[in-house]
Amino acid sequence: MPPSHDTCELLCLDLPKAQAAHRAQPLPDELEAWAAGAKALADPTRLAIALALRDCGTACVCDLAWIVARDDKLVSHHLRLLRAAGLATSTRQARMVMYELTGAGRALVEAVAVPRVPA
Repeated sequence: MPPSHDTCELLCLDLPKAQAAHRAQPLPDELEAWAAGAKALADPTRLAIALALRDCGTACVCDLAWIVARDDKLVSHHLRLLRAAGLATSTRQARMVMYELTGAGRALVEAVAVPRVPA
């Protein structure tokens, strides 16, 4: 069988580097939270809402629905999922509910929404 391009053909462990990287690994709960955030932004509608929040700072469902051209009930559903993933927060202001990205939400949006570089 020919050698694979994906694996080493011999054991070549750089133990100091591997140990340092192993110690730096996050705890499983932190990995789960990061994965949940990444999954939340994997949906195009949620990503569009998160980008709108990034650009607006704070916004209500009505504004976000208009910005992303989706029904307000659908936007509200997606905002609940963004909140559950820890990417957005909400505050009630009289009869309105205002949403904004958390620090983690802003960082993840910036990491995901990298502008295209022309070829």
